[in-house]
Amino acid sequence: MKLYSLSVHHKGATKANLLKSAHDLSSFSFFQRSSIQEFMTFTSALIVERTSQGSRASIKEQEYLCHVYVRNDNLSAVVIADTEYPQRVCFTLLDKVLDEFSRQVDSIDWPSGSPETINYKALDIHLAKYQNPREADAMTKVQAELDETKIILHNTMESLLERGEKLDDLVAKSEVLGTQSKAFYKTARKQNSCCEIM
Repeated sequence: MKLYSLSVHHKGATKANLLKSAHDLSSFSFFQRSSIQEFMTFTSALIVERTSQGSRASIKEQEYLCHVYVRNDNLSAVVIADTEYPQRVCFTLLDKVLDEFSRQVDSIDWPSGSPETINYKALDIHLAKYQNPREADAMTKVQAELDETKIILHNTMESLLERGEKLDDLVAKSEVLGTQSKAFYKTARKQNSCCEIM
């Protein structure tokens, strides 16, 4: 999972104006980086121009996904990531960046601003922080922990039954369980036969 580009634009009547951008192109060859950065900047502006006000979209371009959010006030942001990166985390990042940007940069500067004149330094920090979606986003972190717990639980049940014994056989052999408990287990097993856990 990787984020390559994060940029903020102002969507004008005919053209998108780049206000600030950050790139992480370390996975590309040194000699390709400037061309790739130009392509990503061009693609980001084109996507903003073609996205309607007040909407979000995800556009697939080769092995990359471009996520865009154009607010009703025409302030826009684009993040370019690989296809494995979670879409929800991308839109969380775009929301956060646009909210922060609109608080720090006056809206009068949006239509005529440029990367050199806009004083907003947090894009590089956000791009670096969100490289690992599990660390940057609380929901993704919780989901990863749940998946890990599920794997541990699954492994525990497998190790419990690793000698080839089935739980049904163990219940049938049990002398401790009363006949009513065994009947309840068999009835519950029949009722839940359509639903398997793990």
